Formats: sequence, structure tokens, C-alpha cells
Amino acid sequence: MRFRHALLAACFLALPALAAFDPTAALGVSQAVVGRTLPDYTLLDREGRPVRLSSYRGKPLLVSFIYTGCFQVCPTTTRALLSALKAAQDGLGTDQFNVISIGFNQPADSPQALKSFAAQNGINYPNWEFLSPHASIVTDLTRSFGFTQVATAAGFDHILQVTLVDAQGKIYRQIYGESYSGDKLGEPIKQLITGAPVPNDVSFAAILDRVRILCTVYDPVTGEYRVNNGLFLEIAGFMTFLISVIWFFLLEWRTRRRSRRLFHT
Repeated sequence: MRFRHALLAACFLALPALAAFDPTAALGVSQAVVGRTLPDYTLLDREGRPVRLSSYRGKPLLVSFIYTGCFQVCPTTTRALLSALKAAQDGLGTDQFNVISIGFNQPADSPQALKSFAAQNGINYPNWEFLSPHASIVTDLTRSFGFTQVATAAGFDHILQVTLVDAQGKIYRQIYGESYSGDKLGEPIKQLITGAPVPNDVSFAAILDRVRILCTVYDPVTGEYRVNNGLFLEIAGFMTFLISVIWFFLLEWRTRRRSRRLFHT
């Protein structure tokens, strides 16, 4: 009996100790990557097709890390993200930004597992994809996003963050918590959309859409975005004033030019 106890004790001592999750250190790692341009990685979508991260450049991108074996935190934060995105998309449009959720627990977070996770949580947005990385790149991938996870006996302890990436592939902001209000996500996305330089080949419709987004405001009472007509009126008033000033100087210039002609005559 003593030999059995000694043998069991030796076996437990031989097991690697599970590292403790340090929230302060995880926050420091997360903030350290803000401003950095992401490397390009190839992952698999829910149908098993390869997708490169660089293919999302051109629009703001929201990135969350999940593991499909989680039965509480990951589903809760994913549904909270869904609610916040519904509010943001009502005001900012459905095609202004993209969202991806990445399964970091490999090989368990396969494309099929992520497909089932998305269906179970009611995610059917065309601009929201679930991606599965190869196990060999998980460490580098999570490090690039400043995401920290520690294996535990019950699963994983990890920082609750959504990473906002700008249209050039640079990390713009980290957003933390297990619940998100519409403005917590919508406002930084709005900043990226309205603050980005306008491409040379942009259409007039795209410019109008950018003006519309600029005039949307978050209503904390309803939890949704709405168009602030007052801003439209202010812009219209300013444009009217500007046109009037230009018209006045144009008339003044024509009057002086005519006077000079008469004088020389």
C-alpha cells in the first residue's frame, strides 16, 4: 500500500505544473502590439477553404479568439459581440467592416467545429467568418494579436478581448470585456471609416455614404445608432454659407474686372 501511494505521488510530481494566468501581464502583452502591422497568415474557413488574413485588408476588421469547447464564456462573449455588431451595422452599414473569430484550441477547433459553434450561437452574417489555424502557427498567431491563453484542468483561462485592425492591417485598438455596447465597438470603427483617406477612384455614392456615417450617433437609450439630422442641417448651412461667400467674391471680381476695362477704354 505504501508503495502504491509513493508511486502515485511520484506520478503527480512528474506532471508538468499548469501555469497560472496573470491578468496584468496579459493586459501588458495585449497593449504592446497596438500600432503593429499584422503578419500574413493562412487559415481555413468553415468549409475548409484557405483564407489569408491579408485578404481582409481594405476595411476595418474585428478579431476575436475563442475555443469551441468552452460552454460559458466564449458563447456569452460571442453573443454579446453579435448584439453590439447589430447595433453598429444598423448605423454604419453591413459592408463597411469585417469580423472573424479564430479557434485557438487545435486540433479541436476544426472548421467543422467552428461551423457548429457559429450555428449554435446564431451567427449568419455574411461579413463574419470563423477561421481555423493550423496547430503549428497558433503560438505565433496569438502572439501577433497580443492574445494570451493558459491551459487549465477545465479548459483555458484567456484574456477577453476583441482586436480592431485598420484597413492597412495595423492593430488600432484592443477592446476588453465579456459584454459590449454598440458604441464600444461602433465608435472606433466609425473613426477608422471616416478618418481613412478617400481613394482616388471612390464613387460619389461612397462619399455620400461616408458623410452619412459621419452623421450617425449612438443613442444609449435604445442602444442603437441613428442618423443625426441636425448634423445634416449644419453641413447644409455651412455649404450654403460657403457657396454664398464664393458667389460674393466672384461677383466682386467680375465688377472690378469690368471697371478696369472701362477705365482703360
